[in-house]
Amino acid sequence: MRKVIFITGVSSGFGRETAQLLAKKGHIVYGTVRRPDNTPEMVKPIIMNLTDHNSIKNAVKSVLDKENRIDVLINNAGMHTGGPLETIPEEYFHLQMETNFIGTVLLTREILPVMRMQGSGMIINFSSIGGLMGLPFQGFYSASKFAIEGFSEALRMEVKKFNIKVVVINPGDFHTKNTENRRKFLAPTGNEDPYRSQYLITLSKIEADETKGGDPVMLAGKIAKIVEKNNPAQRYIIASFDQKMSVVLKKFLPEKWFRKILENYYKLS
Repeated sequence: MRKVIFITGVSSGFGRETAQLLAKKGHIVYGTVRRPDNTPEMVKPIIMNLTDHNSIKNAVKSVLDKENRIDVLINNAGMHTGGPLETIPEEYFHLQMETNFIGTVLLTREILPVMRMQGSGMIINFSSIGGLMGLPFQGFYSASKFAIEGFSEALRMEVKKFNIKVVVINPGDFHTKNTENRRKFLAPTGNEDPYRSQYLITLSKIEADETKGGDPVMLAGKIAKIVEKNNPAQRYIIASFDQKMSVVLKKFLPEKWFRKILENYYKLS
C-alpha cells in the first residue's frame, strides 16, 4: 500500500537513506531540510526548523494541502552535543533539548489530529542506545533520548484506541555525519576545566566507535520494512552484537556492576 510519509532531517545520514529508499519503493515521501538542494532524489522537500513552532505548523499544513493525509511520521532529525555536564555551555544543552525532544513533541502534536481523523497512523521515534543508558560526556544527548523514551511509552498507550502505532528505534553506532556535526557543539574546555583530560580521552573513544560504525543504508532497509508492517514491534534495537548485549546487561546486572563496565569501556579513571 502506497503511504504518505513525513520524515525529518533528510539532508544526510539515516534520514537521507531512509527517505530515498521509501520513495524508491513507491511511497509519497516528504522530507524536511534546511536547504532544498540537500533533498534526496524522488523525495519532496519541506523547509522546516524543529526549533521554530511556526515552521513546524507550516510544514505540516503544506503536506496536508497536497495529500490530505499523513500515514507515517518518522521523527529522525536531531543533534548531538558533547562535553562535561558541569561545564558545557548552557545554550548547547538548551538547543539539544529543544531540537531532539521539544521539536519532536511539537511536530507529533501537529500530526496526531490528522491520524486520529484517519483512524490510523504510525509514528516512528528515533531514540538511541544512549536513550537506554546514560553515556559519559554525552549526558545531555542521553537526557534528550531518555525523554523520547518516556514520551513514546506514554503516547503509545494514549493513541492505541485510534489505531496509531508508536515505534521506537534505538540505533547503535553508525558511520554518519553525526561525529562531524557534533564537533560544532563540543564543550570548549580549556586547560582550567577540571574534566578536560578525561573528556578528551573519552571523546576519542566515542568518535572511534562512530567512525567504525555501521552503514546507514542497513538501518534504512530496516525502517522501510517497519513502515510496511501492519503490527510492528514497540522497539527495534539496531546495533552491533556488543551494543545489543549492553542493553541486556543493563537490565540484569546490579547497577554498580554495569556502571563499572561503562567506566572501563570509556576509560574513565
